[in-house]
Amino acid sequence: MTAPALNIPRPTSKTFWLPSWLLLALLWGFLLLLATWRPLALPDEGRYGEIGRWMLVSGDWLVPRINGIPFFHKPPLLYWLEALSMGVFGAHPWAVRLVPALHAGLMLLALFAAARLAGGEALARRAALMLGTSLAFLIGGQYVNHDMMVACWIGVTLWCLAAWTLQGEQADPRLALLAFAASALGVLSKGLIGFVLPGLVWLVWLAWTRQLRKVLQLPWLRGVAVFALLAAPWFVMVHQQYPGALNYLFGTHQVGRFTGTHFNNARAWWFYLACLPLLMFPWLFFIRPSRPGLTSPQKAWRSLLWIWVAVIVGFFSVPNSKIVGYVLPVMPPLALLAAMGWDDWFKNKPLTHHRMLPALGFVAAVLAICATVAAGRYSLKQSSQDVATTLACAAAPKDKVYFLEDFAYDLPFYARSTQPAVVLRDWAEDRRSAGDNWKRELFEGANFDAQAGAVLQAPDVLAATAQQAGNWLMVPKERTLQGVPAGWTVASQGQAWTLLRSAGEGPEAAQQKSLAGCQHQGR
Repeated sequence: MTAPALNIPRPTSKTFWLPSWLLLALLWGFLLLLATWRPLALPDEGRYGEIGRWMLVSGDWLVPRINGIPFFHKPPLLYWLEALSMGVFGAHPWAVRLVPALHAGLMLLALFAAARLAGGEALARRAALMLGTSLAFLIGGQYVNHDMMVACWIGVTLWCLAAWTLQGEQADPRLALLAFAASALGVLSKGLIGFVLPGLVWLVWLAWTRQLRKVLQLPWLRGVAVFALLAAPWFVMVHQQYPGALNYLFGTHQVGRFTGTHFNNARAWWFYLACLPLLMFPWLFFIRPSRPGLTSPQKAWRSLLWIWVAVIVGFFSVPNSKIVGYVLPVMPPLALLAAMGWDDWFKNKPLTHHRMLPALGFVAAVLAICATVAAGRYSLKQSSQDVATTLACAAAPKDKVYFLEDFAYDLPFYARSTQPAVVLRDWAEDRRSAGDNWKRELFEGANFDAQAGAVLQAPDVLAATAQQAGNWLMVPKERTLQGVPAGWTVASQGQAWTLLRSAGEGPEAAQQKSLAGCQHQGR
């Protein structure tokens, strides 16, 4: 089959009066505004935000670390960009959220460009509004983890491959090379799915449209060179320093998580089918099957979108462990399908068409505001931000912080600590019985660096440290202080944590001490 040219009829109806650039800017600006409204969510935002901050503080840009311990669950692109952002703007929650927000903005811009190519300006504006007012964009786009990043680069890869494919025999090789580059950044964002998923979608689409010969026409030599130049160096250097790290990253936390049944977040196979209506509310309900009378290019685009959704939802429905953010890569094609279906719903009601679109966008935006406020209130109940105020303004940089039986990912971030905390547990027992949780993250990371792992200690050190000045103890609120040795006194009681001070630390000591986080408390 000869690849169809892009001579697609362009609709003349307008989305509404805003120019396209202003619409895109307002949608992204609203996302940035929401990103400033809440504290770090635990565990993800506390963990990943602190890894980026530690990279900046330590100067070690090669090895991601949590509490000084290697963390090889994911590749480093998120942490690199977080560190850069915090280097410019300071260690604030909104500074780390700027990274997923930038990727959400790129996802929106790529959708707009692809939709304009597929059907014109009006279709592109409508698709952008639908994606930009969805919970997937406004909540997923401000949430600090790897999901929005890899979703963005998967989307860019597929849009470039689709445009290159549909250009026919005179296809611009730069589009294909850009797809290779975006795939490499997807790998640096979250690993193997950065190239496996877009490659799988593209191949299924080529087979469906009888264009498999296009595989041979890719500029493979230049493309692989671009991919390797971007993606390979970090993996090579980490393997040289920690020979087992790549097996742990790809084997345990990629292939093992896909095939295993012992990881957290076990969900039924239909979990993502239930999530999609909420993530794309209310726009998903405007999607319609292909109608008669479509041109060949229109059929090609629609088949790509449906295959994109089916392959990725099907792929992530296989593993036992399922997380909502895994299906963010299908939001752009769903938005474009909904935008295509919109005219069919309102083709005989132009006045309703113009009123309904902004009205529903407003409703979706209000829903995102409510979700953000609710998430912020929930996060405060788990946060250590309240006790971090006391610690940041009363502790010296060389003071030692101890955690008893639990660990607050966000405390070092809010206090701007410059050295790892000591985490007190029966680690020998945890190595035998811990599940897929924070304890396993720490002791498995310590397997790569015994010196860094020295911060994992037994609780029996508490009696001696209580009598030494310059020590602080964090105890989870649900645990009583019974059994805490004499010498520790309460310095601050928060919603989730109690902060204690060791002997020899009087109130006057606060005048001589503070961490960098002291001046930022309350901002």
